[in-house]
Amino acid sequence: MAYGLASKMLVNRVGGWAQAKNVAPGTALWTLDGDRTAQTTVVDVAAVKGRDAVEVVTDHTTFVASADLLLATPEGWTPAQDAAGTTVAWTPARKLRRERFVIRPGYEFGYFVGAACADGTVYKNYVSLIVNEESFAARFASALTACTGLPARLEAVTRPSGYLKRDLPGFRVRVVSSYLADAMRHYVGGDAHHMRQGFPRVVLRDADTFQGFLNGYIDGDGCTLKHGFGRIIVSANVPFLVELARIIGARFTPSQRGLASRLYVSNRWQTRNTFVPEHHPTAPPESSWIQVREVRPRPALGAKPFTFYSYRLAPHPTFLVSGHLVREPW
Repeated sequence: MAYGLASKMLVNRVGGWAQAKNVAPGTALWTLDGDRTAQTTVVDVAAVKGRDAVEVVTDHTTFVASADLLLATPEGWTPAQDAAGTTVAWTPARKLRRERFVIRPGYEFGYFVGAACADGTVYKNYVSLIVNEESFAARFASALTACTGLPARLEAVTRPSGYLKRDLPGFRVRVVSSYLADAMRHYVGGDAHHMRQGFPRVVLRDADTFQGFLNGYIDGDGCTLKHGFGRIIVSANVPFLVELARIIGARFTPSQRGLASRLYVSNRWQTRNTFVPEHHPTAPPESSWIQVREVRPRPALGAKPFTFYSYRLAPHPTFLVSGHLVREPW
C-alpha cells in the first residue's frame, strides 16, 4: 500500500507549518534526531489516491493518514493502524522556531547553574535572579553570557521584605529563553522549585565546572566563615545537600528541628579525592512521549477519495506532523 499523509494535515516546515499537499521538493522540514530537533530536506514528493485512512488521536491533536504511515514508538516504528494505546515520539511544535545555542561547560557554566539553583527562578520561558548584592548579580550575568552567548544585564528593582515590612532595593538579571529555561529544569530533574530540585549532575563534568557551581551556589545560599578555612551552605532541601556532601566528602547531619540545614564546605575538599567526573550533555532534550488515545477508521465519503502524500527526505528520512515523528512506509 505505502501511501502517507492526508493532503490537509499539518507538516512542521522550517519557517512555519504547511499542509501536506503544499510541500514541494527543496522544502526544509523539522524532524527529531534522537532527543534533539533537526532539519531535513524534501528530495521528492509522491501523491497517491486512496479511499481508506485512519484518524490518529493523541493527547495533543488528531491527524489523518494512511493505515501504514509509521509512527515512532518506544518499541520501534509502528504502523498508524496499530498505534492505539502506545506512546509516540513528540515535540511541542510551538517551540520549533525558538533560538537554540551551544551551552558551553566550564567554570562560568557551573557558576550560572549554582547561582540559579540557590537564588534563581525558572519560569516557562525565562530565567531570572533577584538579589540584594549588585556584585553577585553582576557575576551571575557575566557567567550566563559567557556560557550561553545570551545578553544579560542588571536592572535595579525593589522587592518586599517580610521581616522589615518594607521594600528593599535589589538587582535583577532576567533572560528570556524557553530553551535555557528547559535546560535548567532538565538539569535539576524537571522541577526547578528550590525545595524540590534535584542535584544538577551536569556540573560534574570536571573539577573546574564543579568549583564554579560551588561558588555560585554559596554566593546565593551560603557564606564564608571568619577563620577562612571553609564556607557554610544553608538550605532546607535536604536531599540536595546529602548528594552535595557525598561529592565533596563532607559529613552532613540534617537539622532535626525542621529548619534549614547547614553543610560545611572545606576549602580543601578536593584533597579528599571524592569527586568523580561524569559526562552529561548540556543541551536539553527536546522530545518526549505522547499517548495515542485512539485510532479510528476513516473511509472516504462519497465519490472523492483521499490524496495521500509521501516524501523522500535527506539526510533524515523522518519528519514531524503537528510535532509527532513519522516516516513513510518502507
